[in-house]
Amino acid sequence: MKKFIAYCGLDCEACEARIATINDDSTLRKKVAKESSELNGVEITAEMINCVGCRTDGVKTLYCESLCPIRQCAKDKYETCGDCSEAALCEKVKMITDNNPDARHNLKF
Repeated sequence: MKKFIAYCGLDCEACEARIATINDDSTLRKKVAKESSELNGVEITAEMINCVGCRTDGVKTLYCESLCPIRQCAKDKYETCGDCSEAALCEKVKMITDNNPDARHNLKF
């Protein structure tokens, strides 16, 4: 499994929060913060947009580090949710895979 595939199957290499972090891109951080604030109905500042990937060592956004129910479930048990025998039926994972066929493909179920 590629190290930048998140537990849920999303590709962290394509994540704008990671791209902004890796490139230290303040304009992209502002864009991601604005979109995330609107999506989640809470204020997210550009300074909060720092992440190097879900399954890698290093900084993560607050959501990815502490709030993501998928990561919280899988991080101490599986390389990704694709290793879980219940993943195809998991409501948490389906929130991602039902809307992202690439994530489903990355989990191989």
